[in-house]
Amino acid sequence: MINEKLKQKIAVIGAGAVGSTTAYTLMVKNLVSEIILVDINKDREEGEVLDMCDALSFSETNIVKAGDYKSVRDADIIILTAGVAQKPGENRLDLITKNKAIISSIFTEVGELKPSAIVIVVSNPVDILTYLVQEISGLPKNQVFGTGTCLDSARLRSNLSKRLNIDSKQIDGFVFGEHGDSEFIAWSTVSVGGKSIKEILSLDEMKVIEEEVKNEVYKIIKKKGATYYGIAMAVTDIIEALILDQNKILPVSSRLDNWNGVSGVCLGATAVVGASGIIKPWPIELNEEEKNKLQISANKIKEYL
Repeated sequence: MINEKLKQKIAVIGAGAVGSTTAYTLMVKNLVSEIILVDINKDREEGEVLDMCDALSFSETNIVKAGDYKSVRDADIIILTAGVAQKPGENRLDLITKNKAIISSIFTEVGELKPSAIVIVVSNPVDILTYLVQEISGLPKNQVFGTGTCLDSARLRSNLSKRLNIDSKQIDGFVFGEHGDSEFIAWSTVSVGGKSIKEILSLDEMKVIEEEVKNEVYKIIKKKGATYYGIAMAVTDIIEALILDQNKILPVSSRLDNWNGVSGVCLGATAVVGASGIIKPWPIELNEEEKNKLQISANKIKEYL
C-alpha cells in the first residue's frame, strides 16, 4: 500500500504531451495516491486517463481520473501545463499573450483553492506566468512557483556527462535566469566530482556547451514537435521534494528579493523546496559577469511584465 505520507491529490491542468507525461511519470514513481487530469479537450483528457488506468495495477497510485475545474479546488498540488505550445521558429516569449489569457481564464473558473495548496507552473513563458499566477491565485507566493531552469540545469549535466564520460549524478551546477534565450550557465557553480569545471574545460568549450544547452529545445521541437520527457522528470523531482519534505535545493522560478541584486521578478534561481513550497531562497554568490547576465535576464522579463 502507498505510504500514508504520499496520500496526496494531484491535479494536472492540461492533458497535452507535457501534462499527460508528467501524470504518467508520477504514477510510475509511486509518488501520489490520486491524480486528476483536466483539459478543455475532453476526448484527449478521457483518452489519456483510460490509457493510464491500464497501468494502475503496476503502480501504487490508486486513482487516475478525469476532472473539471471544480475538482481542482481541493487538490494538494496543482501542476499547470495548459496553454499554447512552442512551435518551430518561436521562442517562449512569443507565447505570452495567448497563454496569459488561457491561464487567467482557468483560475477564474477554478475559483478559491485549498489554502495549503501548492501550484507548480510549467506552461511557458514560465517566469512571466508564474508571476501572474502568484498575483491571481490568492495563495502565498511561496506556494506558487515555476519549474524555472530545472530542466536547463538537467540539460547541462547531461551535456557534460556525455562529453566527459562521467555519471551525470556526479556533476553539480546550475543554469540561472529566464527559462529562455537569456538564460546562462553559472560556471562558478559547476563542478565534477568536487573539481571545478574550469580545471577541466577551456573557455571555448564552455561557450559551445552554453549554446548547446540553450538551443536544445529548438533542436528537439524541430525534430519531433515538442519536448516532454525531460520536463516531466523535472516536475516529478519537484513533487518528490514537496511530498517527502526533502528541503531540496532547486533552480525554480520564484519571486526574487535581492537575489544577487535582482528583485521583483520570477526567475530561475536556487531555493530550498520542501513540504510547504519554497522554504527560503538559497543564496549563491555569483561572480560579476554572472550577476550582469542575471540582471539582463531580469530586465528582459520586466519589459513584458
